[in-house]
Amino acid sequence: MGNTAHLGLKQTLKKIKIAALRMYTCCVERINYDEFFEKCSLPDTLNSWFLVAQLHVWICLVRIRQEGREGKYMCRYIVHSMWEDVEQRSKIMGIDAIHRKESMRAMTETFYAAIFGYDEGILSDDGVLAAALWRNMFNRQCEDPRQLELMVEYVRKQMQFIDALDGEDLLLTGEVNWRPLLEDNAQSILKVPTPTYNDAGL
Repeated sequence: MGNTAHLGLKQTLKKIKIAALRMYTCCVERINYDEFFEKCSLPDTLNSWFLVAQLHVWICLVRIRQEGREGKYMCRYIVHSMWEDVEQRSKIMGIDAIHRKESMRAMTETFYAAIFGYDEGILSDDGVLAAALWRNMFNRQCEDPRQLELMVEYVRKQMQFIDALDGEDLLLTGEVNWRPLLEDNAQSILKVPTPTYNDAGL
């Protein structure tokens, strides 16, 4: 009997692993990185790519952490998939082993500092979240407050969107669609529209 239970767990973990890779892939393939580089004035480098990727990975982690023990496993696999991908991209770019090791170490530090800052930011007000984005995604170089404003709004609407997704589905499929960075009516998800009255007050 214990054996079947064990097999069940093994199967579950295998499924979660696949879903985690899928979810990580959604952070990479369903995001328009060029748009982020342009709107946030980020240089087109592997590091900028990583900063945008880690933001979306973090959004996924926050959501999946809510799914109990299976969610914790999935978080671990999402992060694992991310590091494998980063290493692969470094190799393709021809970065030699020594520099690769150094940059992976730096990125690991960046990642955990960012996660810590973003976690604090999402639980606090927009000012704290903006400061976390300024430190991590903008690398303390952002001259235009509108860029920070755009990103704070983006994170909040994305969180609201992913929070509404069914946990069971996420654990099973890892499928995440993202709201676009720029929307004509981005406010609609953040604020309940105030009713417009006519002159008679009706």
